[in-house]
Amino acid sequence: MNTLWQEIKFKMLHSGSRVSLLIGINVAIFLIINIGGVLEWLFTGHDIRNTFLHYYSEEYLLLPASLPKLATRFWTPLTYMFMHDGFFHILFNMLWLYWMGQIFEEYLGTKRTIGLYLFGGLTGALFFILAYNFLPAFTNSNAAAGAVVLGASASVMAIIVATATLLPDYTIYMMIIGPVKLKWLAIFYVVLDFILVAGVNGGGEITHLGGALFGFIYIKQVQRGNDLISGIVDLFKPRSKLKVASKNPDKNSNALPRQEEIDRILDKISQSGYESLNKQEKEILFRASKNNEG
Repeated sequence: MNTLWQEIKFKMLHSGSRVSLLIGINVAIFLIINIGGVLEWLFTGHDIRNTFLHYYSEEYLLLPASLPKLATRFWTPLTYMFMHDGFFHILFNMLWLYWMGQIFEEYLGTKRTIGLYLFGGLTGALFFILAYNFLPAFTNSNAAAGAVVLGASASVMAIIVATATLLPDYTIYMMIIGPVKLKWLAIFYVVLDFILVAGVNGGGEITHLGGALFGFIYIKQVQRGNDLISGIVDLFKPRSKLKVASKNPDKNSNALPRQEEIDRILDKISQSGYESLNKQEKEILFRASKNNEG
């Protein structure tokens, strides 16, 4: 058991992959709420949905559409993206996060993964709140009064669409279907989410679209040389007052690649695929990704 815990701890904290950390956090929260709820049900006989953990997590961690309620639960645009309603809900979200997150980190390093997850989820939350409070389809029936949303789907959609925008012709193999290019996969899910907005889970589909839009815009900005996530993170980094000048020009071969060069290579990948890169370009991208890890 100790070895299993050490393995999980290493995978989450020391493997270098931010995808593993995000999956670990989601699974841990899901297990705490559901195992705790079952234990309380066994000893009290209360309805499983009315157990202490279930009730308070749904009341204070899910994202409400109601603006008055949101004002007293202002933290929920962040917490809702780590909550899941049932085993299959978290299973499919985590599978897609793992598959697409691995590809994303392979080409852009691990530095941006958590930021993309969080900002994708926050954009999805914004879409949900605005839609339920300003679009007639929802305001006419006062749907915001009791509507809530939960799940990592908006964050995962941000990663799916970001990866597909960066590597549109990257091919993955899907069971039954066979080889599929990422651009067609992303387009399929975006169109499906839009159609299902009129269905029973309209709020959830709207958050997916918000996350997808952020993922698309983010990569387009990266390709233009504007890294929105790094720019926001850098605002909170302490700035060093010391300036260091290099006096050894012979080590230029190990210098970090310029941002302009990285952007040119990313643009080439988005247009022609990774295989179109020459050996030198692949080496530059590799050095850039190693610098982004950690």
